[in-house]
Amino acid sequence: MSITLNGKSVDLLEGVITVEQLLSHYHIENRIVIVEVNKEIVMKENYKTISLSHGDVVEIIHFVGGG
Repeated sequence: MSITLNGKSVDLLEGVITVEQLLSHYHIENRIVIVEVNKEIVMKENYKTISLSHGDVVEIIHFVGGG
C-alpha cells in the first residue's frame, strides 16, 4: 500500500493500518501531534479507528522546542 506522507510517497505493508499504528511505526506515538488524512484533521480519540487506504494523503505535524 502506498500513501503520501508529508509530501513524500511511502510504501507501507499491506493490510489494515490505523493512524495509531502509523505514528507508532515512526516512533512519534507519545508526542503531541496533529494528523490530517485527506485534508481532514483526525481527532486523537479516533487514531485507533481511522484506517489508512492506498492513495491516502497524510500530514503529520509535531511540535519541537527551541529558542
